[in-house]
Amino acid sequence: MHTLHRHIFLSVLLTCAAAVGLLAFLFLVANGFKDLLGPALSGLLPPAVLLHLLILLLPYALVYALPFGILVGVLMVLGRMAAQQEIIAMRAAGLGLGYVARPVLLLGALGTALALKINYDWMPSTRTTYDFMRHNAIRQNVFDLVAPQTFVSKLVPDVIFYVGEKDGAALKDVWVWRLEPGGQRRVLEFLHARGGRIDFDDAAGTAQLVLLYPIADRRNPANPEDFSNADIQATGSESVYPFRLDALLAKPATTARPKPAFLTLGELLDERARLADPAPAAGGADAARARAAERMRVDVALSEKGAGALAVLVFALAAVPLGVRVSRRETSANLAVAIALALCFYLLNESLHYFENYPALRPDLLLWLPPALFLALGGWLFRRAGRV
Repeated sequence: MHTLHRHIFLSVLLTCAAAVGLLAFLFLVANGFKDLLGPALSGLLPPAVLLHLLILLLPYALVYALPFGILVGVLMVLGRMAAQQEIIAMRAAGLGLGYVARPVLLLGALGTALALKINYDWMPSTRTTYDFMRHNAIRQNVFDLVAPQTFVSKLVPDVIFYVGEKDGAALKDVWVWRLEPGGQRRVLEFLHARGGRIDFDDAAGTAQLVLLYPIADRRNPANPEDFSNADIQATGSESVYPFRLDALLAKPATTARPKPAFLTLGELLDERARLADPAPAAGGADAARARAAERMRVDVALSEKGAGALAVLVFALAAVPLGVRVSRRETSANLAVAIALALCFYLLNESLHYFENYPALRPDLLLWLPPALFLALGGWLFRRAGRV
């Protein structure tokens, strides 16, 4: 590699690495707030587990950060070189735009290879591990939400309960107050049970507080402060208070089939082969249509991963003439151009998912349209810039 090529390659590599790192960090922070902040603040995720989960999210963040980071890095480096007259000096020495673009396209090819490995292997594996580890960590620590000798008011709406003793999921000396919805929050029902337990439903993502043989003191809702109208009675063998944990408990990989997007290349090909089995399925035409739709979802996942990896090379190609021409017009719009291009690409890509419900239109092939369009745009811009 010539000295000039090495200079351009290293400059673009370092800038792209910084851009990818920043975008991946922003993505991790956004997803951490959405998925992990609540459990972490509730004490369900120890710091070491939280850090491990964030590391497992890194390949998922790189799926989106890598193409955009390459685009930003190339635009910034070539824009700086054009603004400092380095590009003009190269052309004066007889070096065309193709010579300048070779190290950039090499970096784009290496980035595409890395993106293929991430999309088809690392991201699905780590994402499945992330979901499983997050579920287990919360499941193991969810009992901490019900601390003994503490009034708990955040699990069940309009309900406060108190547990005297706790041994795992088994509870003793349980007190429950059901409150009036609204501002006054007066007690409508009071229950006391000698024992209880916490039950889980992994499939539904729910848990529930079960009171064993409770005694209830029910008030008249119209005047709950009048104790003379209290109705005290045994409520039967059990009284159940469900509280949903959907925001905390994700279905683990062992109890829920992962989405096609979270399957590795080998798993996707195996699933595609299974769905392509010509053996008739029970259920007739409806079952056959459902099977075809499921196979199309697998094909869409295969195409989306490949098209997403190709976007790295396509963005690198389009960024070369844009970085040169935008800065020659003495504007500081490099970042705005990068954002506009990335938004157009991903908006077009997401809009094509609408056709997943119409397998006859081949949405798996349509997903290659955005990189093909941007490849044509990059080639056209490259030719125009090369003639200037």
